[in-house]
Amino acid sequence: MSFPDSLRELVWEGSALRGFALAAVIVLVLTPLIARLAPRIGGVDEGRDRPRVHVHPVPRIGGLAIVAGIIAPAAVLIDLDGPYLGIVLGTLLAAAIGLVDDLRGLRPSLKLLGVVLVSLIPVVGYDVTFDHFTLPLVGDHELGFVAYPLTILWIATVANLVNLIDGMDALAAGIVGIAAFSFALLAASFGRADAAVLAAIVCGATLAFLRHNYHPAKIFMGDSGALALGFLLATVAVQGVLKTTATIALVAPLLVLAVPILDTSFVVLKRLKYRRAPWGADHNHFYHRFLRIGLSQRRTAAYLHLWAALLSGFAILVRFVPPRPLGVWDAGNTAIVAGAGAVVAAASLWMIYALEILKARHLQRLRWRRADPEPEEEPEEAVERVLSAGRR
Repeated sequence: MSFPDSLRELVWEGSALRGFALAAVIVLVLTPLIARLAPRIGGVDEGRDRPRVHVHPVPRIGGLAIVAGIIAPAAVLIDLDGPYLGIVLGTLLAAAIGLVDDLRGLRPSLKLLGVVLVSLIPVVGYDVTFDHFTLPLVGDHELGFVAYPLTILWIATVANLVNLIDGMDALAAGIVGIAAFSFALLAASFGRADAAVLAAIVCGATLAFLRHNYHPAKIFMGDSGALALGFLLATVAVQGVLKTTATIALVAPLLVLAVPILDTSFVVLKRLKYRRAPWGADHNHFYHRFLRIGLSQRRTAAYLHLWAALLSGFAILVRFVPPRPLGVWDAGNTAIVAGAGAVVAAASLWMIYALEILKARHLQRLRWRRADPEPEEEPEEAVERVLSAGRR
């Protein structure tokens, strides 16, 4: 389906626009009520469980409003007599695990185990799996039984990616909204109507939540929202994109979710470098680094949202301007994709440089080691040790 046809299907001819609007209205109405409820049941974030960027207590069970805003329109607009019933049940249980963590606290290992177990519902019970992959010059290959553990790993990973990036006002909600719109458009282009509607509902719910979550935030989504939204994004990606035979199906979800993937990968590698637990807490997320170099919370969120939108836009471009339409290389399409890819790569490298992840001294360090096998501790290492003190 072409881009205009996909957009028309998404906006005018299906239920996606109604789902988007209904979800937005429900979240706008419920979020203030949930904020008033939070102090009465212990759902307030005081920054004691992990490093935060806010200084005042903030209600952190906004995920309840988001989940309600998603489930209600989904029950009306989507056929829940199939795989989407498994997705809805899994989302509710993922939100329940997150709510327990918001109110009582759970060890990271227990949360991860819980999400893995919940993933079994849609994957094993309702066959929500990506059972093949397609690559240029390689063709389409079935995954067989391996599809089950791979899909469970994908769902658990994405759920935790969203959870880990939810540490600053508006950041996670904005990135999920961008990803959900991208998956809605991609699913519509593949003729996956229910997946497109569900993704549009998620987009409406998260964008409406920004009304109360934008800096200075009046409420956070908490783990109840982050785990549920990550669970939904992962399963929508499977049903709407990964189940198709198109080559872009394998690459698109990775591009759409590239910012949380890169953020978590960098943080985990940093923790391992300093011999800390990968699931530990610190100030090394992308948003922490932007704040350290002097950006405001609003500007930090805007930069990361823009980066996510740029990568998602590239995934959509490759879908609608494929270099190999019908298996034959097209010079014009290839040139367009290559040019856009160069822009995206340059922007991403600039972001990495701005975040001070890649510096000239990293390239010089090899020469230092040749001249002095034991160089003095660098400023970043000294800062890291100060930031890490007391968090082992």
